[in-house]
Amino acid sequence: MKAVGIVVEYNPFHNGHLYHVQQARKETNSDIVIAVMSASFLQRGEPAIVSKWQRTKMALAGGVDVVVELPYLYSTQKAELFAKGAVLILTEMGVDSINFGSESGRINDFVELFKAMKEKNLAFDEHVKNFLKKGFSYPRATAEAFKQLHLQPNMLALNEPNNILGYHYVKAVHEGKRKINVSTTHRRQAHYHDQDVPASSIASATSIRQMLKKENGLSKTTHVMPTSSSLLLEEYIKSNLMLHDWEHYYPFLHYKVMSSSAKQLQSIYECEEGLEFRAKEMMQTATSFQEWMEKMKTKRYTWTRLQRLATHILTNTTKEEIEEGLSTESLPYIRLLGMSDKGQAFLNQTKKHRQTSLITRVAKAEGIMAVIEERATNVYFTPLSPAIRGLQMKQEFNQPPFRMQSLKKS
Repeated sequence: MKAVGIVVEYNPFHNGHLYHVQQARKETNSDIVIAVMSASFLQRGEPAIVSKWQRTKMALAGGVDVVVELPYLYSTQKAELFAKGAVLILTEMGVDSINFGSESGRINDFVELFKAMKEKNLAFDEHVKNFLKKGFSYPRATAEAFKQLHLQPNMLALNEPNNILGYHYVKAVHEGKRKINVSTTHRRQAHYHDQDVPASSIASATSIRQMLKKENGLSKTTHVMPTSSSLLLEEYIKSNLMLHDWEHYYPFLHYKVMSSSAKQLQSIYECEEGLEFRAKEMMQTATSFQEWMEKMKTKRYTWTRLQRLATHILTNTTKEEIEEGLSTESLPYIRLLGMSDKGQAFLNQTKKHRQTSLITRVAKAEGIMAVIEERATNVYFTPLSPAIRGLQMKQEFNQPPFRMQSLKKS
């Protein structure tokens, strides 16, 4: 069987994602779609609105055949490391190709940019450093470096989030010498940063999350999500009494920042250049996560960069731990979250070719990657009431992978 891999967060799974799953399968002529999905915390440094288990159900209902976990070690990283981890996992899963959505929709744009960047890599890095010294944010420094090297406007612009990730998927495949084809599907209509839910059937995940925060928000988003996603969101809200949002975690973040010394904060991953002092100072008067972030924001640091720092502070993830986790090119394990019948057949067929253990329960996970993941998961469920939190943690440690067949019966 031929398999295509996709990298996802599904926060939540909507019609645009459904289209991507269908097109990835069709355009690559694949029998199986394998999704590597971020667990509890996401690339932009925010908690997923519902648990990875609920999002796994959404994925399976939407046509994905196998869902595996993108662990915290990679899921809350800048684009380069996020992509590197995802490609590594999909390679181990035995995919023939990787497909991603992009504003461009032309894979040659990404390949040509990679080749051009490879030739001018040293000069590019030097330009980025110079612009960072001037106080530019990393994305803006990157954009200015492109201009200096005359890589724009002829080359693909990396000012779109999906183009940035797409470039790094291509880079990870080529630099890792992976024997995998890479293709891209043109994204339909909604822009990644769109805040408003449109009348059409395609909306960005950002706009859907914004609407879900409002009164009767779920009923106003049913036209942009598969029915299964709407029902699973409703189920999670009823059983957990919330959709996860940074404000729910702010009291815990506040305590962590204010009770830690500057030296302790300095040991946290991505806490650099005096951010430990700024975090404590701004926390003294901030009454909400939104307010704290607005006070923290500078020309140098993007909102996303600071949100990731907040996530690492909240989960107590240190530089030493991440360095240890990233010190090897191999994976200690891959966690299976869900599968269809076809997906299970594929896993059985490719079992002898996998070099990395595919685990079905967290009890079998070992190493620093597992330590970080367990702690992040514990933190993720912290805002829930004790009784509900206990049930969620029990599921986390005892839940076998979901099967699409069992979902249909439930």
